[in-house]
Formats: sequence, C-alpha cells, structure tokens
Amino acid sequence: MNTTAATPHSLSDPAGAGRFVTSQSLLSLDARHPFVGKSLIDAQDMHRTVMSGFLGWLDDGSPGPRSRMGVLSTWTIDLEKARLNLVVQASVPADWSRIPRAALARTPETLTVDRTFRIGDRVDFRAVVNPVRSVPPPSGSSPNTRGTRVPHTRPEYVKKWFVRRLQALGEPAVAPDGVTRIGADTDVERLDVRMLPQVSSPATGKKLRIARAEIHGTLEVTDPETFVAALGQGVGHARAYSCGLILVR
Repeated sequence: MNTTAATPHSLSDPAGAGRFVTSQSLLSLDARHPFVGKSLIDAQDMHRTVMSGFLGWLDDGSPGPRSRMGVLSTWTIDLEKARLNLVVQASVPADWSRIPRAALARTPETLTVDRTFRIGDRVDFRAVVNPVRSVPPPSGSSPNTRGTRVPHTRPEYVKKWFVRRLQALGEPAVAPDGVTRIGADTDVERLDVRMLPQVSSPATGKKLRIARAEIHGTLEVTDPETFVAALGQGVGHARAYSCGLILVR
C-alpha cells in the first residue's frame, strides 16, 4: 500500500484551541512467553514488536516509517502478574494479528483519541523519557566529528532536563538555546521523577543502551498548537525505543 501517512495533528480554531486526533492501542502481553521475553531484553526486538502493527501502510524500505506514521510507544512491566503492558500511539490504526495469540494476555484494545485543548486546561500526565545532554567533541577534533549524548542518571537532573522544555504563557515554542518546548507549564515542585532500568540491544554494533526516567505530574496548557504537536511527536530522543510519548488524562 503506497500511502503517505500524516502524524497526529491539531486543528486550530479562532479561539486558540488545538485538537488532537490519534489512535491508541492498549496491549497486555504474557511476559513469560518467549516472544515477549525477547522484547523485554532487546530494545530492537521491542521496536520490531511495536512496528509489526503497521506493516503495509508504507512501501517496504520507505524512509522514516515510524515518524511518518506518528508511532510512539511506552510500556510498563507488572512482575507480580507477569504482564507487559504496552501502549502504542499512531496516526493510522494498528493490526496486531502478527503477535502470537499465546503471547496475548487479553485481546488488544484500540481507541480513537479526539480531544480539544485550550489555554488554561489542566491535565495529568505521565511520560517515560530518554534524558540526555549533548557533550561537544574535544577541541581540535575534525569538523565532522559529532558530540556525544550523555545520560542524566539522577532525578534532580532529569527534572532540570524536563523543565527546559516547559513553556510559560506567552513564551515561544522554541527556547533561545534551540530546545523545542511542549506548550505547557507546571509547578516544578510537584513533578515526580523516577529512574528506570536502562534498555539495551546486544545485537547492534554500537551496543545500544538507552537511559530512561519516568516523569508524572500535572500540566497546564499555555500554547495549544505546540502542546498538540508534543503529544503527537513526543519529546526527547529514543522515540523509536518506547521513549518520549506523553500520555495525558
């Protein structure tokens, strides 16, 4: 199927509202099943599990399929019940028939999200992010030498990382230092940050390792269009590896 898929988007109205329309899937998987176990121990396998729901929307080999379809995901593990709870968001509906039936703890649920946000709206949120800072290359390096991304490993620094992306009323969507903001502000003292285990992939040549942290609290919308863009596009790096999705209620 040769389809050009758009990311979840906003439809602005004269009152300054932003409308967010997307599809979300809720999957509960048996963590004891080998298919699920591989996804838990290998970030690349988790990525493949998520993207398996969207085969056929774009031609094979099309560049940037995840971003073009607005695919974001996040997951939690319930060790007591041996359940992997996976939330997948996209601008197109998913088909989870490729997941082995025995790996499903229950039938996947799919729902359409259609919400309108206005300045001053308050929403509770949760996000698992990849909090990293960029370190420039050493002095005298080749002009083509890239800097490195160093993860924050302490909650207080993760909170500062997130605060840089907050947007007070009247501030632009992009900060002076180039950081893209999220169209919302919050009481920083009420933010809760919890460090999560890293995820990795031994199959990649670079030995992929992704630092993760969970942030939750309450956001107040200050720029509806920018806020909707953040909900649809995610925040931070490692969005292909179940980081960056902002879930609100």
